[in-house]
Amino acid sequence: MALYVYKFGGTSVGTVERIKAVAEKVKKAHELGDQIVVVVSAMSGETNRLIGLAKQIQAQPTERELDVLISTGEQVTVALLSMALHELGCDACSYTGGQVKILTDSSHTKARIRKIDDARIRASLKQGKVVVVAGFQGVDEDDNITTLGRGGSDTTAVALAAALKADECHIYTDVDGVYTTDPRVEPKARRLDRITFEEMLEMASLGSKVLQIRSVEFAGKYNVALRVLSSFTEGCGTLITYEELSMESALISGIAFNRDEAKLTITGVPDLPGVAFKILGPIADANIEVDMIIQNIADDATTDFTFTVHRNDFQRAKAILTQTCAELGARAVTDDDRIVKVSIVGVGMRSHAGIASTMFKTLAAEGINIRMIATSEIKISVVVDEKYLELAVRALHAAFNLDKAE
Repeated sequence: MALYVYKFGGTSVGTVERIKAVAEKVKKAHELGDQIVVVVSAMSGETNRLIGLAKQIQAQPTERELDVLISTGEQVTVALLSMALHELGCDACSYTGGQVKILTDSSHTKARIRKIDDARIRASLKQGKVVVVAGFQGVDEDDNITTLGRGGSDTTAVALAAALKADECHIYTDVDGVYTTDPRVEPKARRLDRITFEEMLEMASLGSKVLQIRSVEFAGKYNVALRVLSSFTEGCGTLITYEELSMESALISGIAFNRDEAKLTITGVPDLPGVAFKILGPIADANIEVDMIIQNIADDATTDFTFTVHRNDFQRAKAILTQTCAELGARAVTDDDRIVKVSIVGVGMRSHAGIASTMFKTLAAEGINIRMIATSEIKISVVVDEKYLELAVRALHAAFNLDKAE
């Protein structure tokens, strides 16, 4: 008897009809004799609706109370799905994160899972029931309701799969797997049969929206076999696994991109020890994440320091950097919030030379100027002007023959 954890996102349970369709799918799997745990998100749009209500009361909602409010979206879904299963004659029971005892830290709206008590779930499974668990939520040591941040239901599903030692964790979405890039940008994008945890982690961190990055980290850490499938069409999806010899022939597995980048530069900074900390320390203190960093030292003992942040943090970061500029006696602050990051990802980079030169040659041939470059063992990222995003993705997709199966 196999044990599977299924996760269905907001689009998959967005209407009563879709919830009924999910119940049919779950019932079929259960009838095969498998033990099934289902993790669900709130119905699509519900979390945003609840946040909107909160902001009508408080411009900056109290985070503890916001968690109490937005966690109700998943509670609605688990109850409805359990009812749908009962209607089909399939025994099921629903649990909130607190009832399962998904223990988290106390960081409201962005909590991290510390421990899961799986006793209640195992007892229900032993009784032959389908267990339906609310994703995205847990409780802290004081039994305060917490939420895991956007996309947290993926993390709930993978964490439960790890705790239960499930055979596989299936993430059902509105796409039928992981693609070489976003098919809306490049229609020739191809679904991958498999991809490594490492590559998926890079793609998630670089802008691919298929999976939440923390869920991939969890899966890799606890060796949870992860499969991405469509809620609406049949298929085997994409298996996320550890690197295999058969994958070494693939130079590049995919192209990720992020539209939400903004760039800030402080010029003419005195080139002294500790200057990078003086620039980025206040940014970090404001809880603003920095992505790419470049520092150039000039002949006049000054340096130009450039970094990127999320566009939502752009104005705050600019205000902080302007103050830092005055304190350091630097020349000026320049900015650009019309940039994007395009990245190529592949474990094949480790054993093949010339990947970077092919990338740069391809972009040059299209007249695309590279503003920043960052590399790791299995990825190369470039920052380019926003207007070149689709051209860059399509050109690189063709250059690395990603439309052709290996």
